Amino acid sequence: MADYQTIRAGAGTRTAQVDEGLRSHMNKVYGTMSVGMIITALAAWSISGLAVTETGELSQLGVAIYASPLKWLIMFAPLIMVFAFGAAINRISAAGAQMFFYTFAVLMGLSLSSIFLVYTGVSIAQTFLITAIAFAGLSLYGYTTKRDISGWGTFLIMGVIGLIVASIVNIFLGSPAIAFAISTLGVLIFAGLTAYDTQKIKTDYIQHAQSMDREWLHKSAIMGALNLYLDFINLFMFLLSFMGNRE
Repeated sequence: MADYQTIRAGAGTRTAQVDEGLRSHMNKVYGTMSVGMIITALAAWSISGLAVTETGELSQLGVAIYASPLKWLIMFAPLIMVFAFGAAINRISAAGAQMFFYTFAVLMGLSLSSIFLVYTGVSIAQTFLITAIAFAGLSLYGYTTKRDISGWGTFLIMGVIGLIVASIVNIFLGSPAIAFAISTLGVLIFAGLTAYDTQKIKTDYIQHAQSMDREWLHKSAIMGALNLYLDFINLFMFLLSFMGNRE
């Protein structure tokens, strides 16, 4: 009987340690993501200000990043960096991964800076607030639900690939109907990914809690932060296409 009580007490201690570690891990994920969001917002706002002169015309910087071939590099560079980060995550240090993420956040800010020239500041702020509320609810669902939603992953990733292809095609077609369909599907897909990625971060930690070292945990938190950051940014951009008031 004493042996059983000892075993049960030991199991309870390990469970408590996992729960405490999970909370710390999720705080690290959300904290890193939040810092990335702040960096992106500041970079986008600052660059948009430098891109326009006092008369409302594009400055030399504005012409370079919005009206020259450089705009294509700026547009696709974040996507390239995401793939590069996924390929290099196991070879770089945790400090290197964190620096990579923050550099990516700056580049994303450069890529998104044009929204301050296209949409009113009030509509951007309103859409950001709505996105934040929706993201919090979706992420909370992914964290607390007892339902296994890992099966969503394949369909959601296929949906993202379809969105990328359709968006590239529509750059040349310029179809409002296709743009509307892309935005509608984008909101649904990244809403699903927010819940899916949150649950995946949680389950990955629980499954490897006993074997993961600190370096891996740090990199895992950064990778999780990147996934949720991308979910938030894309959800925000697709909602902005519906809710944003143009200048």
